[in-house]
Amino acid sequence: MATSSCSFPSAPLSSSLNQFLAQRFGTKEDLPKSSYIEHELSVGCADLEATLSDLDRRLSETISVYSSRSDEVEERLRGIKQGLVVLKSSITNPVHEENEEILAEELPALAKEVARVETIRAYAETALKLDSLIGDVEDSVSSSVAEKLKSSSYSVNSERNHQKAIKSLKEIESILTSIAKKRPHWTRLVSAVDNRVDRALAVLRPQSISEHRSLLTSLGWPPPLSGSNLINTSNSNRTEFSNPLFSLKGDLKTKYSESFLSLCNLQELQRRRKCRQLEGHNFELIRSPLWVIEELVNPISILTERHFSKWSDKPEFVFALVYKITRDFVDSMDDILQPLVDKANLVGYSCREEWIGGTVTSLCTYLSKEIFPKYIEALEKGGSDEISSNARTLWLNLVDLMISFDKRTQQLISDTGLLLSLKEDETLQRVSSLSVFCDRPDWLEIWAEIEKYEVLEKLTPAIGKDKNWSSVVSDENKAPVVCGAVVKNLSLLIDRARPLPSVMLRARFIRLTCGPVISEFIDCMVHRCQEAEGLTALTDDDALLKVVRSINAARYFESTLVEWCEDLFFLDMESLSEETGGKCIFHEEISKIKKFRIEWVEKISTVILRGFDSRTRDYIKNKRQWREKMEGYAVSRTFLDSLDYVQGKLSKLEEGLNESDFVTVWRGVANGIDQLIFNGVLLGGAKFNDCGVERLDVDLSVLFGVFKAWCLRPEGFFSKVHEGLRILKIDEIDIRNGLLRDKEKWFKEKGFRRLTSTEADRLVKNRVFEG
Repeated sequence: MATSSCSFPSAPLSSSLNQFLAQRFGTKEDLPKSSYIEHELSVGCADLEATLSDLDRRLSETISVYSSRSDEVEERLRGIKQGLVVLKSSITNPVHEENEEILAEELPALAKEVARVETIRAYAETALKLDSLIGDVEDSVSSSVAEKLKSSSYSVNSERNHQKAIKSLKEIESILTSIAKKRPHWTRLVSAVDNRVDRALAVLRPQSISEHRSLLTSLGWPPPLSGSNLINTSNSNRTEFSNPLFSLKGDLKTKYSESFLSLCNLQELQRRRKCRQLEGHNFELIRSPLWVIEELVNPISILTERHFSKWSDKPEFVFALVYKITRDFVDSMDDILQPLVDKANLVGYSCREEWIGGTVTSLCTYLSKEIFPKYIEALEKGGSDEISSNARTLWLNLVDLMISFDKRTQQLISDTGLLLSLKEDETLQRVSSLSVFCDRPDWLEIWAEIEKYEVLEKLTPAIGKDKNWSSVVSDENKAPVVCGAVVKNLSLLIDRARPLPSVMLRARFIRLTCGPVISEFIDCMVHRCQEAEGLTALTDDDALLKVVRSINAARYFESTLVEWCEDLFFLDMESLSEETGGKCIFHEEISKIKKFRIEWVEKISTVILRGFDSRTRDYIKNKRQWREKMEGYAVSRTFLDSLDYVQGKLSKLEEGLNESDFVTVWRGVANGIDQLIFNGVLLGGAKFNDCGVERLDVDLSVLFGVFKAWCLRPEGFFSKVHEGLRILKIDEIDIRNGLLRDKEKWFKEKGFRRLTSTEADRLVKNRVFEG
């Protein structure tokens, strides 16, 4: 008997369905779960049907809107067609003047109407295109959210929805950018689209970041920070932390790359949107850190803080650990992540810089919250000198650690041969731990006060020692040794300012530290000069030498500051009107030093002239000597003693005073003697006969000989006396002939340039011709 068998129609199952059944029913024990799985599938199907119904409704509404607008466009195009037919017939058939006038009036209106209809058509097409794209974005975001509700872990489908949404958003942004350039008056359309895009991004970005974090966790990031070499930063026999990024392979690597690219594309999209929205406004787009690198840095920062809490009294361990983390993972940024960033077309981003900047930022946050407040509290509590000194030492040691850390981390960038990708200040702030002072300028003032105190504490004893003023450190300016000590300490303060990541901070620090030190040194020079003047009125050689050394110090110091101001480091600060007023940062100090130097150089000249005046008083009063007849005339003893005094003083000054200021002194003395002799002797009411002129010529020859030691033609520095003597030497006939003509013209012909016609006339009247 044949057996009959009942068979059901069968069809091959899809691979996805086979995979689903294999995951759900791996063993016989999973069969009782079938009712639960059936319920889950029913709920999923119901959700999909609801979504499909919603899409069907929106599609119908869109078609209805398009249909109503297309009817309007069709009607207007029909009117345009009729107008063109009338235009054609009016051209082909004979027309009268009246028809030509009507046609001329209708053509501009017709062209305007055609342009208006074309604009309406373009607006309708653009609005429909944008509506369709935004609908795609919202659908992708909704699907991604539904996928996230089913599973909190990383989902391939969710990632694909993200990529689809980002692609649509990029297309939307391209259309909006084109509208902003070609149709800037479509502001309502752009605003409406931006509002819907903002709502979509408010969901898309947090979800993308959340899934990226879940993926990083599954990869084993962050790696454990443990081991005996936790803070070992030496290059020899160093043990590096394990890096999960180097172990990425196969499907895991593909998932991470897709998630990485999605976040990069999303960030680039945000950047494009901000650039478009800020265009035309006087705002500069602030460069945001790379999101994907932030997601690598943040979990490691949380781990490191657990170790930092154990080292509150050992900040060197904190810096060592942060540097070790930065160094050990920096190579993977170049080898693995930088190609992905380049693929995402994120221009101007270096993964190496972003990684270093991220770790440095986390360090700055810790320093601002935990370390600096404790050090400030210690400074404020410092009652005794010992406690205050310890607090200052701790602060300076911390700054030393920060400067050393910055040099090493920035070396990680420069070692690759890469240039910093941004403006200098902006980049340095991101990769410098000293950027904590950018947000807290009051801490910068505390640091500057400590540095200034330490320098003045070392300099004050050195400035007060006379032996430091007697020996010379510079042969050219004959500057005393104390200048070298001051310049050296100022250089140290400037070097402390160089690592600061902002021109404004550097300028502020130098003003707060170097300014008071320079002012203290200027006050010391002024005090020494006033002390010397008060004792002997500078008539004593020792007192005069004390002033000379201060002038030499001022000259050396002034030239050093001027030379510094020509350096590029200081030239950058001249643009800061708040700190420098558009001038060199040491402009105020240089002006004070120059004023001091000029004032005391003039006082030295005045002292010498005062001594010469007192010694030549009898010589000037003796007016009879210029009319006495004498043979074998010799220089007056009084006048000779006066010249000896001047020569002695100037010779000593030449030995002690710097060359530039010595030239000023002897020229000032020469000018003073010129005025004194000219006014006292030549214009003093004396009458000069031939013997008197000869006597005056001999006296002045000795005077010129004294100053010939410092110039080739001393007569040029005694212009009035020299020209006065020339007038007195003119013979009687020449003078009488000159007086009969134009006096001023005659004086010019004789080459008298320094004397006025009145002075020359008085000299002529004082000339006595005998016989």
